[in-house]
Amino acid sequence: MSEISVSVSSGLTEDQLDRLAGLERLDALDRRDRRDACAAAEAAAVRLGRLDRLDSFDAEAQGRALLKRLVDECGQEHLVSGWPRDRAASADERRLQSQLLALHRSLAGGLDGYVCRARELLEASRLGRNPLDGYSPSLPVGETLDFGRGAFLKYEEEGLAAMRGAAGTLAAGGLGERLGASGIKLDLPAELATGTSFLALYAQHILALGAAAGSAACLPLVLMTSDDTHARTLASLEAGDYFGLDRRRVFLLRQQAVPCLADAGAALAVDPSDASHAWTAAPRRHGEVHRLLHSSGLAAKLHGDGCTHLVFFQDTNGAVWALRRPPSFSVHSRLVFNAVPAALGVSVRRGLALNFVSVRRRAGDASGALIELVRERGGGDGGGRVLANVEYNQLEPLLRAASAGASGDEPDPATGWSPYPGNCNQLVVALRPYVEVLAASGGVVPEFVNPKYSDASRSGFKKPTRLECMMQDLPWLLHRHAPPHAAPVSFTAMDGAFTYAPAKNSLHEARKNAAAGRSPASAPSAGSTFSRERRAILRLAGAALPPPAEATVAGVQRLPATPWVVLTPAFKPSVGIALSRFSGGAAISLTASSGLLLDGDITVQSLSLDGALRISAVRGARVTVRALRVRNAGWRVRELSPEEAADEATPEVLRLRGYALDVLEERVLHFGVPGEHIVDEA
Repeated sequence: MSEISVSVSSGLTEDQLDRLAGLERLDALDRRDRRDACAAAEAAAVRLGRLDRLDSFDAEAQGRALLKRLVDECGQEHLVSGWPRDRAASADERRLQSQLLALHRSLAGGLDGYVCRARELLEASRLGRNPLDGYSPSLPVGETLDFGRGAFLKYEEEGLAAMRGAAGTLAAGGLGERLGASGIKLDLPAELATGTSFLALYAQHILALGAAAGSAACLPLVLMTSDDTHARTLASLEAGDYFGLDRRRVFLLRQQAVPCLADAGAALAVDPSDASHAWTAAPRRHGEVHRLLHSSGLAAKLHGDGCTHLVFFQDTNGAVWALRRPPSFSVHSRLVFNAVPAALGVSVRRGLALNFVSVRRRAGDASGALIELVRERGGGDGGGRVLANVEYNQLEPLLRAASAGASGDEPDPATGWSPYPGNCNQLVVALRPYVEVLAASGGVVPEFVNPKYSDASRSGFKKPTRLECMMQDLPWLLHRHAPPHAAPVSFTAMDGAFTYAPAKNSLHEARKNAAAGRSPASAPSAGSTFSRERRAILRLAGAALPPPAEATVAGVQRLPATPWVVLTPAFKPSVGIALSRFSGGAAISLTASSGLLLDGDITVQSLSLDGALRISAVRGARVTVRALRVRNAGWRVRELSPEEAADEATPEVLRLRGYALDVLEERVLHFGVPGEHIVDEA
């Protein structure tokens, strides 16, 4: 009755009432389901909380156990000195245990294994043992190529065909303090005419090489960063929209810091200003890239995806697509990419597992050398032969021991150069044997320690040290974990004037090097090498150029010489392609005060330039310069005055170079529409 009265009073029919009642039942079921879901979520949260507490308790227990093991077995009693034993751990003590456990999990062999290895290496260092004792040096055998000629161009063509199977590996862990820069090195401009950063330039090279190789997909790029550079490298990539690269094929591997060692007993260093016992730590150098490529599974993934070779390069050498030698991450010029296609062609032709890109080396220079090391059977590594890098501080003792003190690293009378080619850490690695060796070794290359002793007892350090490893020691892994016939190692030597231009030093350090007769290895000297390489390409093509002219800037010889020539990767994917695009030969002429920038698919048949000219073409546009004459005030390379160099208002990129590029007048031709374009002003 009540329902009837309601229906009558509300004016609802019986059918409508039935539908309303059904909705109320559904609403009640929904409320019940929500209550059940909330109850289930609360129960899950309780269970997860219990698991978190168990995990936390387990991690805390593991941290305590690890600390106890370090104290009892590894001589780390100082870590717990002053700790009361009759109370629970304080927050600072728990923080220490957490740090220990995190480091333990990130290190190959764990933290206790790290300390044990450090003890052995520090003891060997204290006693002055040479890790190369028992090896006899001999001259290595490799390929020597003359830049831009003959075999170089043939190997380059073969390398371009193989480039579609290549991936780049860039060690980007360094900051620019040594150069006088405040940011990461990859953000520094490669040259002043365009202001293009090294990171953007490398992306352009990768895109250009992929296009020249006929690759439908973007070539993969692996960047190894550090705590110092990871966020800023990622931010630069994002800000530049990855500079045209396929972000799905750009991989960042972040190397972890390692604990520092306070003394010859491998005591873990603690920060005296931090009551929580957090110790100072530093990256393990670029040798960590091998372990990261293995532990991340990325090397195996790239191999499985069809990649055949890895090309290793570093922060700022654009001429080789490669890594720079120690002791520091350095800025190279863009010359790395001159060498890569030809070196890859050599690797493919000879079936090399590892190919060092090498340069001529001055005897006594503070750089590593490539040497064939021979050891009789019975040595700790089984003996045999290995072509490896020998650092300059080990080279002289090794050579003198082998000659009974008669000779060391001395110049060849016929050439004036050391007979041992220089290592500049530009590696071309075949992926199949590389992946196999990484699996067998865990990617852990031989470690070393380089303490700065505070006294003659060689027990105390001026500052904490750590175990380090270097990328170029990969041959030792191949030697120990792969038969020689399956993993041949060699080198490809090229003229360093066109493939190697380090810029790692501030102008202050460069002046001292120049005064001592050593390479300045600075921005001005690298810029000079870069300009010389472009002029060499024009000369090889038969163009008419004035004799080179160089100046001294800030006490460092070799201000970038004029004419100033910039050939972007879109114009010069390879040396051979660039030569073909300067088809006019002697019909191309530049005066000493000229500046020329070419960007895109541009063929120059006839050009008379006395001033500055920029020609650019979008992708798909093909420009032919049949006849062009340009006369204007051009660009001017101007040394900074002492006041400008000291003024913080002067852009940092100019202060670290010591010069500016002033645009007085220039002609600009831009072709923004795909298709054929002719420039003919005859």
